[in-house]
Amino acid sequence: MTQRFSFALNATDGKARTGVISTPRGDIRTPAFMPVGTAATVKAMMPESVAATGADILLGNTYHLMLRPTAERIDRLGGLHKFMNWDKPILTDSGGFQVMSLAELRKLTEKGVTFKSHIDGSKHELTPERSMEIQKLLGSDIVMCFDECPALPADRKRIAESMELSMRWAQRSRDAFGDRPGHALFGIQQGGLEEDLRAQSAEALKAVEFDGYAVGGLAVGEGQEAMFGVLDFAPDQLPVDKPRYLMGVGKPDDIVGAVKRGIDMMDCVLPSRSGRTGQLFTRRGVINIKNARHADDPRPLDEHCTCPACSHYSRAYLHHVFRAQEMISGMLLTWHNLHYFQEIMQGMRDAIAAGRFADWEAEFHATRALGDVPPL
Repeated sequence: MTQRFSFALNATDGKARTGVISTPRGDIRTPAFMPVGTAATVKAMMPESVAATGADILLGNTYHLMLRPTAERIDRLGGLHKFMNWDKPILTDSGGFQVMSLAELRKLTEKGVTFKSHIDGSKHELTPERSMEIQKLLGSDIVMCFDECPALPADRKRIAESMELSMRWAQRSRDAFGDRPGHALFGIQQGGLEEDLRAQSAEALKAVEFDGYAVGGLAVGEGQEAMFGVLDFAPDQLPVDKPRYLMGVGKPDDIVGAVKRGIDMMDCVLPSRSGRTGQLFTRRGVINIKNARHADDPRPLDEHCTCPACSHYSRAYLHHVFRAQEMISGMLLTWHNLHYFQEIMQGMRDAIAAGRFADWEAEFHATRALGDVPPL
């Protein structure tokens, strides 16, 4: 059993990389997509079903778990892995992004953030030290630094001040994290869309030294073109020998574009949230199962897909259970989306290892451009 956290790069193809992150709880094949288990569950999925899609790691939300059921309660019950019946690695975010986006009446100071819970209005304080304490109580394998993430667009002065605050918090997060063999702490690069601020942030993080580095502050409304513009330089500013994690991304073409630019890890609520709202990702683009065209269609969603929704059920059935608001709808459609996202990751890992990533990418885009099969 590996006692230490480590990262081995096995192959590169252009800037795209494939490798393995080793943790005491198991290996994470990269590039990796992490399904989001916000409140200690990937909505509509059993943990063993999530594993069956090919996921090596899940993401848990510090902000949601600290409010309900509380990190202290999870710790008393044996930690997050035992609590949610998931024995593979878990990454927890720091809570910073959720505080900025969800909490009411928040107040930001050098020390940290005070805010009112969106659940019951109770008052809480989140600091780098408290975020590290909560994530330790949860027992996550990969811990994220506490940072501040301004919504884009923002002016350069605001972005620079926010980045500098996040870098001071990164040092405090590192100090509070201490020495925890087998657990990793990731720093988070900030700086908006500004190359020089990103470089400054990367240098500050490298001086502190982390087990991995995230590109933060993207996928917050700036659009794909602007995001790819940053990813054309941001990953190159980070250490080559450590995992690079793009937070909160994304759609299938976002993921492929990020891997092409040197990203190793991603997470997003999109496959599960879309599954519950009837939006399905397939090789041939996005399908909306609500549409009447599926009502009499005996064909599967995707004839090449081996997930339970495609293997055992027709479009007509999936349309029916969605319209009837049956629970099985969210279960099957979420499983399909997660399966497809993991299939993309496996496809990219294989293509990078074989040195044919450009061919794989061209085929991925060409097939998606075909659109859904014609109606019957």
